Amino acid sequence: MIPDFIYLMRSELVVTLIIFFLLFVKIGKGMRNSSLLPVIQFLLLVNFLSHFACHCSGNLFGNMFLVTPLITMQKAILSLAVYLISLLCTEWLKKTEHLAEFFLLMLSALLGMFFLLSSGNLLIFYLSLELATIPVAAMANFDLHKRISSEAAMKMILSSAFSSGILLFGISLVYGSTGTLSFSALPALLNGSPLQIMGFVFLFTAFAFKLSIVPFHLWTADVYEGAPVAVTSFLSVVSKGAIAFVFMTFLYKVFQPLHTTWYNLIFILSIITMVIGNLFALRQNNIKRFLAFSSIAQVGFILVGISSNDPGGMTAVIFFILVYVFSNLAAFGVADVIAVSTGKETIEDYKGLYATNPFLGWILALSLFSLAGIPPTAGFFGKLFLLTAGASTGNYWLIIIAGLNMVISLYYYLKLVRAMFMDKNENPIPKIYVNRTVKWAMVLCALAIILLGMFSWLYDHIHSLVA
Repeated sequence: MIPDFIYLMRSELVVTLIIFFLLFVKIGKGMRNSSLLPVIQFLLLVNFLSHFACHCSGNLFGNMFLVTPLITMQKAILSLAVYLISLLCTEWLKKTEHLAEFFLLMLSALLGMFFLLSSGNLLIFYLSLELATIPVAAMANFDLHKRISSEAAMKMILSSAFSSGILLFGISLVYGSTGTLSFSALPALLNGSPLQIMGFVFLFTAFAFKLSIVPFHLWTADVYEGAPVAVTSFLSVVSKGAIAFVFMTFLYKVFQPLHTTWYNLIFILSIITMVIGNLFALRQNNIKRFLAFSSIAQVGFILVGISSNDPGGMTAVIFFILVYVFSNLAAFGVADVIAVSTGKETIEDYKGLYATNPFLGWILALSLFSLAGIPPTAGFFGKLFLLTAGASTGNYWLIIIAGLNMVISLYYYLKLVRAMFMDKNENPIPKIYVNRTVKWAMVLCALAIILLGMFSWLYDHIHSLVA
């Protein structure tokens, strides 16, 4: 009979086995990138499919490790994102000098995120967060011949260390005022005392750093610009997705007694984040910085959905993050193909892209339409569900401001689309050969962007897991 912990920890065990496989590859004679990368991509696909082996629920280690069908689905979304990154960034991965080390770091971070989602205790939560963060800082420095990549890694590690210190201080205050680290025991012991509120604010601040909520976003654009596109994609989608999932658990289940406090914080910060993210995105010329501030604005919309404090809000956020995975990764996939082939990363360079590379032009345009929330793409329905959830609180000023920010975002997204399809370029990007694997991944993202908006069964399934 197979022990229960194998079923409950199958996600973590599969990732651990892949990590050991890569370690043995490095210890042995090694493999060429062209041979090793397809093997890794296959193993990442197996990792994604393993989440559907069974829908188990349970806990281990005295409620320190929790598993529910909803947590399993969240892990599946993160695994899908990592698999898509491995496909979309095939050209860069083939050329990197340390392919096995790159995936060792990425999978170690993913393993930390899995433990983060399943954590039922503030101690394992902190340890998991460190495991999910430190490898990413090393990944940001993976363009070893570029100084800007080293600067990105330095900014990443300094901001992470600062946020970790704030988090530890917040945990110490919460533990000192309640006498427990258990998520299940904390709600009954929270009475809204000044010490507890201060501890919660420090915890909230640490989450704000990880999610790039304004004014804790200053590291984001610099790290996105300096890191390789594969790492930027991971930061934008996988890291933020994992933190957003855990953030909802914290607010809805652990710190529910402090609802008034955290609602006021979210109300103010969501508005500031949307406005600042959009205004700075308007001024960007580098495609990675452009997508960085775009992602900051998207976090503002996620906060609108979280503010609902009900199952509908959690469903909307999970669905939006799933749509965001396909939309953002498709955009970064195009950016990676162009950067690897030509070295061009500015929006000016994208003028006339459709004339020479119609396939890349359409994929990028579709992803931008989804990020902007233009129907009938899935991004439209994702933002509609977020705004509907936020409106359930009756605070319509927040919804009006969010709607106005959607209009602002339309300008800079469509500005890039116009540049690709209508503007002329004296030195256009030449015809680029797109690897078959990359092309397949882009088509998959495009189909998901279209089909997720047309069929409601997935949204209903997420809602059934949340409820």
